[in-house]
Amino acid sequence: MEKRIVILGAGESGTGAAVLAKTKGFDVFVTDIGKIKPHYKEILFNYEIEYEEEQHTERYILNADEIIKSPGISDKNELVQLIMKKKIPVISEIEFAGRYTTAKKICITGSNGKTTTVSLLHHMLRRAGLNCGMAGNVGKSFAMQVATKAYEYYVIELSSFQLDGMYQFKPDISILLNITPDHLDRYNNNMQNYADSKMRITQNLSEDDYFIYCSDDEITITELEKIVLRAKQLEFSQTKKVKEGAYVENEQMIVKVNEDEMSVPLSELSLKGKHNTYNSMAASIASRILEIKKEVIRECLQDFAGVEHRLERFIKVHGIEFINDSKATNVNSTWYALECMTTPTIWIVGGVDKGNDYSTLTDLVKEKVKAIVCLGVENEKIHNAFKGVIENIVDASSMKEAVNKAYKMGEKDDTVLLSPCCASFDLFKNYEDRGSQFKECVREL
Repeated sequence: MEKRIVILGAGESGTGAAVLAKTKGFDVFVTDIGKIKPHYKEILFNYEIEYEEEQHTERYILNADEIIKSPGISDKNELVQLIMKKKIPVISEIEFAGRYTTAKKICITGSNGKTTTVSLLHHMLRRAGLNCGMAGNVGKSFAMQVATKAYEYYVIELSSFQLDGMYQFKPDISILLNITPDHLDRYNNNMQNYADSKMRITQNLSEDDYFIYCSDDEITITELEKIVLRAKQLEFSQTKKVKEGAYVENEQMIVKVNEDEMSVPLSELSLKGKHNTYNSMAASIASRILEIKKEVIRECLQDFAGVEHRLERFIKVHGIEFINDSKATNVNSTWYALECMTTPTIWIVGGVDKGNDYSTLTDLVKEKVKAIVCLGVENEKIHNAFKGVIENIVDASSMKEAVNKAYKMGEKDDTVLLSPCCASFDLFKNYEDRGSQFKECVREL
């Protein structure tokens, strides 16, 4: 009898998993509590995959041999709790797709910098002529690519939610950029639970694999001390010289792998700011492990254009610069954004608070920010955090209102920074929608 695979959620991840399961001969059923987008419906129809939308019919779900859950669905969900009670295995799309490819997998996680590092590393591998896909939280789903492409390498962005559903999956190169408070609402407001989730990227590494990590990140170091790692470890740091990995010395980024060294002046890196130097280091170490030529790495570090919605310098209107950092959905991301500001800044902040502690931003806000525009439904926490630090704090209930208020408060040579610190689901579909609306409203000024 055919093995039955049920997929919860019919977005990018779920639809890709359904296509892969179908091409591998499983009995497949897809269920989504919301409306399925027409694009994904068409794919399911073309592959003759059964699905339902705007409901979960338990009798079609609880007869599964295995369930693939979209990362956006919490383990606390009633249906997921029922599935677990029935002892039906629940895995992620990444875990499932990993079974059907022999490609080399470079996997990147961290609270911040994932998408930038994945995109930069993919840029390096493609420039070097490698047959490489980019997957996970960026681009097409990993499962869809495994089903329809024949890549020899994958650069995969992994969120903590994806890692939670991974058990046997094994990267060839794992990169952990940092661990700072994020998504704590999904982890019972317990930082240790979240850290444990991130450390799952190391769980199946063997002597032939590599683990790249930031030795300036205190939580990473604490967690590393608790586990026995067989993989070869390479660190990157901006505060000290390292034996193998990457470090900064005399305004140069130095990358050292297998006794072989290369250096690039920090002034030549296309990605600016300390956080981006870390991202550049991580991508460069992985490229050198894969024996990509130094000239190729150097060129890519110099010409990489960055990622949309991540510190994206958009346009100037009457001498005021507008920067779209909609992808900053946690405090640490916004800390880096504010740290990069060199002119008086009007900061647009707010959205769905994930248990944020804004106190780490106080000094930077004092130093860099001249006014705050709170964008969102619940802004009380932001007001309380910065009352007495900033005189000018106003509210806005739409992106248009936020952009207009920020513009009116600005003067020539000021910067308006959208760096929300929060999830987008109160007023927007996602952070991309939020960033696109920001740019649209700026264009209309």
